[in-house]
Amino acid sequence: MQTLTKEQRRAWEIDGYVHLPGVFNADEAASLCDAVDNMRAEPGWEPTNLPRGHYGWVEHGNPDPESFMDRRDILPYDQAFRDLIDRPEVFDLIVDIMGPYLSFSMSQAIVRASDPGFLGYTHTDGGEGLRRVRVTETSRPLAMKALYLLTDVLEPESANFTVFPGSHMRPFPELDEPVVTPTTPGAVPLMGKAGDCIIFSHSLWHGPGINTSGKARKTLLYNYCQMFIRPYDYAVASHVADQCTLRQQRLLGDLGYDFRPGSYVYVPEDQLEVILRPTP
Repeated sequence: MQTLTKEQRRAWEIDGYVHLPGVFNADEAASLCDAVDNMRAEPGWEPTNLPRGHYGWVEHGNPDPESFMDRRDILPYDQAFRDLIDRPEVFDLIVDIMGPYLSFSMSQAIVRASDPGFLGYTHTDGGEGLRRVRVTETSRPLAMKALYLLTDVLEPESANFTVFPGSHMRPFPELDEPVVTPTTPGAVPLMGKAGDCIIFSHSLWHGPGINTSGKARKTLLYNYCQMFIRPYDYAVASHVADQCTLRQQRLLGDLGYDFRPGSYVYVPEDQLEVILRPTP
């Protein structure tokens, strides 16, 4: 399996994220964009009037492909989304960072419309429960995400994925600081091309910036966590298991046997073989 270069490892440890250019080409990015657009016509999990971070079931969304969308648990919609779970160019590096005792816990498609009224926001992943949980420089992370750009983001104010480098390893914001926004000093709005991927720590402060570009920014977000952490999107991902490879099934929580006390903490004996040496 591939591993991080020395420069990528340094970026991960110091900044909390790594930018991977050209994970897939323009044609594949366009195909994934089409798949994202197509799911608008089908029911799914979208933000409703529930508290932030929770999603409600909706029958349909705005059909305009340039309008806002935030769809969760997207694996059932298209085989391309399932194939992306362990795409080697990204997954190999995630295993290098997290180790082989990991799970796939969340999939999300986000469209950030061009809307000067949206000022963006910043946050950490995992809600309030994980916000103050930080590991040391030499520890495996608890969780991390892969963000795939499906459209070019080549100029400011394009709903840029905005990060605060190094905020994953220290108390942030400080107690006397105001609310953090994408324009707070220290924010870095990232640029990238369709097909790029950004991997980042759950505890890195990040979020979307304003979009006045006249074009929507479309992305996919995939979350990985240590096996003992509960998944975001499902209790049991059996609704797509029969369309996945053995490694994907394991990442979705199929241990090869029914649950018993100790499962997901003391892992199956074949865990390394399944994750590191997958069969077709």
